[in-house]
Amino acid sequence: MCGRYSLFTPAEELEERFGAAFETPPDPRYNCAPGQRLPVVTNEDPDAFRSLKWGLVPPWADDRSNGLINARAETVREKPSFREAFERRRCLVPADGFYEWVNTESGKQPYRVAFEDDRPFAMAGLWERWKPKQTQTGLGDFADGGGAEGAEAEVLETFTVVTAEPNGLVSELHDRMSVILAPEEEETWLRGDGEEAASLLDTFPDAEMRAYPVSTRVNSPANDDADIVEPVDG
Repeated sequence: MCGRYSLFTPAEELEERFGAAFETPPDPRYNCAPGQRLPVVTNEDPDAFRSLKWGLVPPWADDRSNGLINARAETVREKPSFREAFERRRCLVPADGFYEWVNTESGKQPYRVAFEDDRPFAMAGLWERWKPKQTQTGLGDFADGGGAEGAEAEVLETFTVVTAEPNGLVSELHDRMSVILAPEEEETWLRGDGEEAASLLDTFPDAEMRAYPVSTRVNSPANDDADIVEPVDG
């Protein structure tokens, strides 16, 4: 699975790499975690980075809690939580590394997986738009008293990261990894039909990738600084 990742590549480099612009350049992130708002590029607006919450909430969900942070590539077209998003709402999730944990005699040791040159890449993602149920009263107002504007303010946009079987490098750490798209595949992921998109859900080769142990400080999302990505003795 993919439960944490990093994105500290400078904003101007990300804009050039993905052909999309930030409304407000983000701060470097060394410990991106579920529940946080993070930049993605959606098929709805591929020229801009949008800030969505990590943890997909299906539009039919009763409430906005318990967002789904990962979607399995093998069943993403079948699961009710993901199948409509797969057909209509795909996104690129920029990252420059992700973390996995390995069980050791002294506890779980986190590892960072990245390209050898720390270049940014796109993880395949899906996104959704959730709105609260609008219960009408006899006066035509919403039950919460907020009216249409109040309900609209509660619209939540979320995303999930698609995962697949791991490559040889990641298989030594975990039994899943995020689907990494080659640059030439990103346009197809955003704009292609279902069959074209499904053909991209494979395992990315590990030839140019590395994995190294990092501090257990990454275990807490409250820790988000450059020391997180520095190698430690495993």
